[in-house]
Amino acid sequence: MSANLESASGPWDGGDLLVRNIGRLLTLGGYRRPRRGRSLLDLGVQDSAAVLIERGIVTEVGPEAQVVREARGVDILDAGGRLVLPGLVDAHSHAAFVGSRAGELVDRLKGKSYREIAREGGGILRTVRAVRAASEEEIVEETVPRLRRMIAHGTTTAEVKSGYGLDGESETKMLAAIARLNDRVPITLVPTFLGAHAIPPEFASDAEGYVDTLVDTLIPAVADQGLARYCDVFVESGFFNPEQGRRILMAGQEAGLPSKVHADELTASGGAELAADVQAVSADHLLFAGERGLNALAESGTLAVVLPGTSFSLFDLPYADARRMIETGVSVALGTDLSPNAWIESMLFVISLACYRLRMRPEEAVSAATWNAAWAVGLASVVGSVEPGKRGDLVVLEARDVPEIPYGIARNLAHTVIKDGAVVSRKGRLTPGEEPG
Repeated sequence: MSANLESASGPWDGGDLLVRNIGRLLTLGGYRRPRRGRSLLDLGVQDSAAVLIERGIVTEVGPEAQVVREARGVDILDAGGRLVLPGLVDAHSHAAFVGSRAGELVDRLKGKSYREIAREGGGILRTVRAVRAASEEEIVEETVPRLRRMIAHGTTTAEVKSGYGLDGESETKMLAAIARLNDRVPITLVPTFLGAHAIPPEFASDAEGYVDTLVDTLIPAVADQGLARYCDVFVESGFFNPEQGRRILMAGQEAGLPSKVHADELTASGGAELAADVQAVSADHLLFAGERGLNALAESGTLAVVLPGTSFSLFDLPYADARRMIETGVSVALGTDLSPNAWIESMLFVISLACYRLRMRPEEAVSAATWNAAWAVGLASVVGSVEPGKRGDLVVLEARDVPEIPYGIARNLAHTVIKDGAVVSRKGRLTPGEEPG
């Protein structure tokens, strides 16, 4: 059931395509490590460019006259002088779930906090009840429309976490559904095991017992079945403390699953320091991360995945201090946090939030939503930039220059979305035949 996400193309036939008449191309090329500091501003801009994709893989990038000479017998897409960039990468989502928690928006409007809603049986555990009662097929069918809308807004790669099952059967069901979705919809999905999303109700008075179950049973089983690429834990008061988080993450690493951490989302929980100490690939959220934690992330090379949509959705939380992260030397990536709590499907909207609320420059936000996000999901060798040898994942935007991307708040600027060299969306509508098999 596991998939080789680094293979040359997805489960769809790689296309042959010449994208010409590109007004401005953001290649994001020329780097071999996550961007930080001033390098976030370098988008590898080429004007009057073209891109040749053969069998789903980029083979030529450069001035149009030069690339066109190399093109033989391929379909041609005229970009109309528009802005073109790599397919967007969502570095943190919970896109696979069933049910709705729309009523919790009303609770928040009445002044209830995230913790209060959780204590009353809402939040994560409400979705856990829905997922446990659902079949694998129901999870797939409810998730497909969300993924289709993500694609239509320019996302071609996304991490998707489990974490709404919180027992062996239901977590396996979620991860199996994610694997099926990878073959169903033209988007590359990176599965992360988040069995440590919350303490399940049957272990409400025995958190250590659940940690033992995760370490001794669930993590080894998930790893043995090849169902996940990463192991994640929610380190926060009322969820998992840093010592428990360390046990869970080390068990994941011993089973071959690199670490990710939900860190410092609701309080200064020590999650950033833990992520750095265990050499996690990323620490995510970081709304309350302090100087010590950020310095540790910068020194360790652990990426910071910031999720401004979470703060947008939860009225009583601040926004992560992305400016301080960048100035500290932390590599910053972006994600939607798409979930029943923050139902945000558009990385373009997240880029706008990053600029308007995190005070990231447009170039920094684009780097964080492509190149750095690709590193955060372990696929920088195949996505995140437009370079020969990379997958032919591109987005043609209804824009001419970078500042227009965040400026158009909540607009879907994605004119054409290309996955593995095949056009999968035009003007916000998926093309016929985008679901293989």
